[in-house]
Amino acid sequence: MASLLAACVVSSLRPDRSIGVSAIDKRAVTGAVRVRRLGMFGDVQADRKHHGGEDKALYVYAQEDAEWWEAELGRELPPGWFGENLRVSGIDVNAARVGERWAIGGIEVEVTMPRTPCATFARWVGGADARGWVKRFADAGRLGAYLRVVRTGEVRAGDSVEVVSVPEGAPSILEVFRS
Repeated sequence: MASLLAACVVSSLRPDRSIGVSAIDKRAVTGAVRVRRLGMFGDVQADRKHHGGEDKALYVYAQEDAEWWEAELGRELPPGWFGENLRVSGIDVNAARVGERWAIGGIEVEVTMPRTPCATFARWVGGADARGWVKRFADAGRLGAYLRVVRTGEVRAGDSVEVVSVPEGAPSILEVFRS
């Protein structure tokens, strides 16, 4: 069964040379977190043009993809490292269909679009790994997905992730990214 491993919110705002400030530094929190239409209570979307609003209220990333990157990069990548709000396990986020709905704890979300890697993300990765990161991350196809909040409520680590509905014929997150 798929589950929520961690709910993550911004730990600190970081200066960023292209957008001024970035909220990519997310960390797992303990206990329940309230989720509203525009995201998680206690989180920040510093660049709402590219990360935020109702169609990008939450960013979800799979533990299985994080583990793949840990092997590639040779370092631990804890929940929140990808800038995600939700770290899940047991569900292929990149194969999720646009419009697919999931129940997670007390909320319901709808898959909207893939994450598009950017220069801010590359700077966050840092060091030698930052060179060519945007292309490398995109080519790997382990993108994660943005979610719209359909029903507000609370989530916490350990909540189940249940696929509620899948629209017939809808493209997957990876198909949308590669088209």
